[in-house]
Amino acid sequence: MSIHRLATLGGGLALTALLAGCVERPAPVAGTRLYAIDQGGTARQCKVGPVTLTAGKETNAAMAVGNDGGRCSIVVAQDGHPYSAGLLTTPATHGKVYVHAVGDDTRVDYTPDTGFVGADAFTVTLLPGRPVLRVGVTVTR
Repeated sequence: MSIHRLATLGGGLALTALLAGCVERPAPVAGTRLYAIDQGGTARQCKVGPVTLTAGKETNAAMAVGNDGGRCSIVVAQDGHPYSAGLLTTPATHGKVYVHAVGDDTRVDYTPDTGFVGADAFTVTLLPGRPVLRVGVTVTR
């Protein structure tokens, strides 16, 4: 086989492999950012009651999540818009917290550390308005 033919065959295979990767992933919705945490998916067990925040006030929320590698989320908004920023004022001891805008909402995601089962907690202060969200978490298997 000639070198030219091998180069053409190799290039075609590389292009096919590259395009196959594109086919398997859905295109993001225009104007929507895609975050690594979104790739992990939601935990099979994730329970959070409705949360309503008030500027300058503290709100307590309870979250129950299974430890299967997925996240559990609390969704809040301010007058139909996402908050400008979320400050993690007390980090979770046994998991990761990520606060970000998703469309017209702000999503507070909690993902427990691998293998952890038990109680955890975290606090987020949102801007503007400075409502404080205190979350008590129960992590199960």
